[in-house]
Amino acid sequence: RSYLQTSEFVIRTDHRSLSCLDEQRLTTPWQQKALTKLLGLNYRIEYRKGALNQAADALSRRPEAAVCAISVCVPRWLEDVKRSYTQDPQCTKILAAASVPTATNGSFQVHGGLIRYKGRVWIGNNPVVQQQVLAELHSGAIGGHSGVQATYSRLKQHFAWPQMKQTVKAYVAACAICKQAKPEHVKYPGLLQPLPVPKQAWEMVTLDFVEGLPTSKGFNSILVVVDKLTRYAHFIPLRHPFSSLQVAKAYMDNVFKLHGPPDAMVSDCDRIFTSKIWQELCKLAHITLNISSARHPQTDGTTERVNQCMELYLRCFVHNCPSKWVDWISLAEFWYNTSYHSTLKSTPFEVLYGHKPRFFGISNIADVAMPDLAEWTQERATMLACLRQHLNRARQWMKDKADRHRSDRTFAVQDWVYLKLQPYAQSSVAARANHKLAFRYFGPFQVLQRVGEVAYKLALPDQAKIHPVVHVSQLRATVPHTTTILPELPTLDEDLLPFQVPEKLLDRRTVQRGARQVEQALVKWSGFPDSLSSWEDVIPLQARFPRALAWGQAQAKGGGNVTGLTTARHRPAHQETVQGRPGRERRPNSRYNGPSWSK
Repeated sequence: RSYLQTSEFVIRTDHRSLSCLDEQRLTTPWQQKALTKLLGLNYRIEYRKGALNQAADALSRRPEAAVCAISVCVPRWLEDVKRSYTQDPQCTKILAAASVPTATNGSFQVHGGLIRYKGRVWIGNNPVVQQQVLAELHSGAIGGHSGVQATYSRLKQHFAWPQMKQTVKAYVAACAICKQAKPEHVKYPGLLQPLPVPKQAWEMVTLDFVEGLPTSKGFNSILVVVDKLTRYAHFIPLRHPFSSLQVAKAYMDNVFKLHGPPDAMVSDCDRIFTSKIWQELCKLAHITLNISSARHPQTDGTTERVNQCMELYLRCFVHNCPSKWVDWISLAEFWYNTSYHSTLKSTPFEVLYGHKPRFFGISNIADVAMPDLAEWTQERATMLACLRQHLNRARQWMKDKADRHRSDRTFAVQDWVYLKLQPYAQSSVAARANHKLAFRYFGPFQVLQRVGEVAYKLALPDQAKIHPVVHVSQLRATVPHTTTILPELPTLDEDLLPFQVPEKLLDRRTVQRGARQVEQALVKWSGFPDSLSSWEDVIPLQARFPRALAWGQAQAKGGGNVTGLTTARHRPAHQETVQGRPGRERRPNSRYNGPSWSK
């Protein structure tokens, strides 16, 4: 202000009304206050257009935030899409038409070198880019390995290319993760293949074990032997653990002495029946040994049904005193053999012996007169012919009924298939986090040979502990073009269940539970590192694994369970268990947590 008071100066403004400020009447306090600042100064106000008054105009504007440079991240796959247009004739034509202002491309538009079809990114006929997009929207975290419809719906929202749905179907069908992780929602694979009807009684017999029974007079298992023609059965008590020679002696003392040697034996993959001793005994007796495929008890459904009947009888009479079931096993055998069978149209006792049994001392009047030997022989032949006719009719009816809910599935030699192993098994000793979320199928493995009509022999790894012959229902086909060969199997036992036993005790401690102290041990499980060890109660652990390596003993091995009476706790077969007082299962104390994976 001191510089302006002594000389005249000019005020230039782009506001025309201010040039007449000296002639205006001041009506507002703001005008009066502003004019007081100009009193005593020699000035002249001139009007100047804003376009010519650039310096003052710029200084008078309010400062605002302005971006000098913008960095934009362009995805690499978009650059790949743009480069792929040069190799696609259709995309080349679309880009050429877009350069002509008067040309029309229909539903296609070009923005920044990227072709869009109805607002969606056009991929074109580039398989590499298509696989990249599908890998993200199906196999990625966003896609979640969804099915065909879900993947296609998510894909068509943003992308388009010719025959896109067919490409999605082929990609999902070839996804190895989907094949191994997802169950099959199809009819049961493999048509029913009933066993042939024998021509004579005790020509073909079936054998099976019922295990997990309470100890009764030293017995805790039952050997069930059934004749395939007459359905006559023998129930033979056994003691755990038993060997092949002991089972053979029990068969000789109870079945062989009455009916002689059979021509064929049907059994499951129990270690007793697959042992070299049993096979040599059958070879010496000229007996054909027919072993069912693993994890497929439907092969011998007749014996499984006999097991259910026997268990039902014992359950009805010894539920209050289960340790006395041996006293009832003979009556259970007589009850079953004298019960009416709808397939036989008679009882096994009458079919085998030719007459009905006596009940309560009552004899059949028609059986008082002894028939002639020739007449009796003729009647027996006629009865056997009618019996085989009934069995064949029932066999065909059962096959027709079962095949309605089944599908035919075949594989060729050298095909690659996935193997279903059911890796999860409920365990009360230690939670196995990897079992619940493990794959349903493992492999793929190559088919070496077709065994029968519905079983195949696979090329399993050398360390596999399962039988290589598997039923077709446990197999799943692969897509050859995108198959990654990873022949790996989890550590399993003969029942196709995870075989983990206590391998070493790393530490011990005592915890307080209510009014009592419980001793615990830090257990290292076989097949797992030390980091996955868990604290377990010592007494229940010793009861479940009495021969584990952790106690300094060798692990016992035996045959597999067939009937499902034993609990699914990986107990080695043919091993005596400790029967404790039944009680409520305790939940783990949160104050004594194990590792995070066991929660």
